[in-house]
Amino acid sequence: MTPLFKLLLPMSLLALAACGAKQASTTDDAPPEVGVVALHASDVAVHTELAGRTAAYRVSEVRPQVNGIVRKRLFEEGGMVRAGQVLYEIEPGPFEAAHEQAQATLATSQATIASLRGKADRFGELVKANAVSRQEHEEAQAALVQAQAGVKAAQAAVKAARINLDFTRITAPIAGRIGRSAVTEGALVAPGQAMALATIQRLDPIYVDVVQSSLELTKLKRRFISGDMAPASTQIRLRMEDGLPYPHAGTLKFSEVAVDEATGSVTLRAEFPNPQGLLLPGMYVRAQVESGVERQAILAPQRGVARNEKGEPTALVVAADNKVELRALEVRSTEGEHWVVTRGLREGDRLVVDGLQRARPGEKVKPVPVPVSTAGASSAAAPSPAD
Repeated sequence: MTPLFKLLLPMSLLALAACGAKQASTTDDAPPEVGVVALHASDVAVHTELAGRTAAYRVSEVRPQVNGIVRKRLFEEGGMVRAGQVLYEIEPGPFEAAHEQAQATLATSQATIASLRGKADRFGELVKANAVSRQEHEEAQAALVQAQAGVKAAQAAVKAARINLDFTRITAPIAGRIGRSAVTEGALVAPGQAMALATIQRLDPIYVDVVQSSLELTKLKRRFISGDMAPASTQIRLRMEDGLPYPHAGTLKFSEVAVDEATGSVTLRAEFPNPQGLLLPGMYVRAQVESGVERQAILAPQRGVARNEKGEPTALVVAADNKVELRALEVRSTEGEHWVVTRGLREGDRLVVDGLQRARPGEKVKPVPVPVSTAGASSAAAPSPAD
């Protein structure tokens, strides 16, 4: 190795070290990259999840109208029945006899009235010739009127006996699915008994009764009055007991006009189609109710919203000079994988959703746009600001 080479080698190593240090310094000075989403204000439908129970659309308890012994049961328990279908037969013998007796009484009354009418007509002619007294004439007229009243009473008795005879065939008041029978052949039944013979329920459509806090309802009404929120549609979605969504949408029918004193809540009733019979009366469900339309709200991806030590929702926003700002937020509710933000974010703000650990308030960053679908993909891992 020559002396010149020995002299140049340390100088070269020093130069290379200086270049590496300069390059490292340049790399360290570069602002960190963060993923951002541009926010836009729009009218957003606000949904509320409420607990509810299903209830039959129509319910009819089958009861006897006459005393008697059940002779036949003419339906399959748990099956479908149509309105007017015969369900039970009560022994009709006593009622047939009563009907025939009433008909005989009517025939007797009708035969009597024919004789009395002829007598009254004759006495009417004779009284003009003074052949009979006026009292005899008036008695004949009164007997005719009494006989006519007797005919009407006999006709009513025949009608009542016919009705009782018809009541020996107990029919379905409504169409629907019938439950188990409470009696069998040979049972003695009577009108007004406490136990129903069977119950029929119409399940398509079906009602869903949900409860909402009166406090929340009052807040919504005040926002409607102020104009901050527009009225919602009447469409409702369901989530069943196993957590799966119900395939058909329902319609909100009405809400109670009184608050339940025990629970402080108001009952809302919705109607749902139930063609497959998935919903049965008494089932527990969760209803997605559209509470209203939030005017000019911001939808912020949940992964871009955190909370501070006070539990308040916060977010990091990249300002126009690429410096990070910390914003305190006010959120109303969730909408899918986004928070509905009503204060703290504005139209055009760039919300940091990726690289939150590299973004520090007051420092510059390099914002990189992130697709909205990607921004909401990890929302499940984001902490809830409402907790």
